[in-house]
Amino acid sequence: MSEILFQYHKVDPTTWVYLSSLLMIGLFFKFNRFWSVRNLDLVLLILLAPGLLMVNEALQTGGSDREVVEAVAPAAESSPSTQVLGLSSNRIMAYTGFLWLFAVSGVWLVRLLLDPTMVRRPLLEPNLTNGGLIFISVALFLFLMANVMTSKLSADDLTGAKGAQALLKGQDTTNEKNKPEDYRRHGPGYYLLYALPSIPTSPFFRPSIAQPDKVFEITAKIMAILSHLAVVAALVTIGYWHFDNMRMGIGAATLYLMLPYTAQMTGHVDHVLPGALLLWAVVLYRRPAMAGIFLGLAISVFYYPLFLLPLWISFYWQRGLARFLMGIGGAIAAMILSLVLVSKDLESFWLKFQPMFALWIPKTEGLGGIWDLGWDPWYRLPVIAGCGVLAGGLAIWPAHKNLGTLLSCSAAMMVGVQFWHGFGDGGGMYMAWFVPLLLMTVFRPNLEDRVALTVLGEGWFTKRRARLAQFDRAA
Repeated sequence: MSEILFQYHKVDPTTWVYLSSLLMIGLFFKFNRFWSVRNLDLVLLILLAPGLLMVNEALQTGGSDREVVEAVAPAAESSPSTQVLGLSSNRIMAYTGFLWLFAVSGVWLVRLLLDPTMVRRPLLEPNLTNGGLIFISVALFLFLMANVMTSKLSADDLTGAKGAQALLKGQDTTNEKNKPEDYRRHGPGYYLLYALPSIPTSPFFRPSIAQPDKVFEITAKIMAILSHLAVVAALVTIGYWHFDNMRMGIGAATLYLMLPYTAQMTGHVDHVLPGALLLWAVVLYRRPAMAGIFLGLAISVFYYPLFLLPLWISFYWQRGLARFLMGIGGAIAAMILSLVLVSKDLESFWLKFQPMFALWIPKTEGLGGIWDLGWDPWYRLPVIAGCGVLAGGLAIWPAHKNLGTLLSCSAAMMVGVQFWHGFGDGGGMYMAWFVPLLLMTVFRPNLEDRVALTVLGEGWFTKRRARLAQFDRAA
């Protein structure tokens, strides 16, 4: 970035937390309604930052346990206690950070589940005009994406881009060295997108010695930029089309770009892509087939949105269900077919298909995050069961499903997933899976009238059947 702006340096994550928190309060805090729910939501959003900082600081300072051991090994020869001290301090910081994230996420889960009961929703617009919000949003987006473009990547960050090239060329990426465990260690999801590029934008990152291919590096960075652009565009579109208030959409997009989480995880496509797909499913909710396609893509790529199916099926139950299910089925079928293009035989196909829908017993070994820092992995099993019960319960409650219910309960479900997600950085860190939906819940007006029976038109088959019935009566 210093190549563009003279003497510019990336902002330290802790400094960004202070600055962005003050700016968020100035733009969105309702000083004339101090005890409003909006102010509580804003405080809860800011409270996510300390846990995120602690986890990231532990990862950047010590990385994995193995990296910590290697880093302190020379000093440990003369002082054995140094190694233990260095290892435990990073683990304690990461553990505390995850506990903080879990606690705040738990409060958010309760808040989102109670949202359908909040019928009175006064108009609480941002404290700035549309022009000012657009200016800040564009400036933030340009700075964040410039950080992505100027970041240094290691060769390991480009696996996703290389996997995409293999798909386009129809190459089988399986070889004799691959084992079933190799396809499971990243968790459930689409095979070629397991290792989506995670572009480190921290000023303290030092890339590995191996230099990546320039074409793949550009591809990885473009993927990150387009994913965030999709989220911002969806937030503004929902405000304009479904809230009848573009200012609310622009405000939500500005707040998203302002969050410390967005600044620290800008290059992590595996964080932001599921949120983008889910948001566009909401944008197109009046077109059940299109909404089904985007939700089907989200399920195929990252598996966890599968728990949203009972809620969305319940929403479309009175009208649009067949079109919605056809959209989901078509998207999933297309993703499965793409695996055939990169599989040379049935065994190779099965190795890629199995992780797509987590066709295995829940893992208790090789997990990440808090499940690798002291929590017994067996405790994940009742949490997973509880998440399944919550998913089934949302199909029944609330009985009156509207767009507001779809937003808040979808966000709640994706928050619930965080408590047992045990891969990558582990639970609590993948906030982009629910934060965009959460922001639309915070900014939404009263949407009691936006139910499938009133906002959806009849499908082609229903219209045709009614027309044939008219002809029969006329005959």
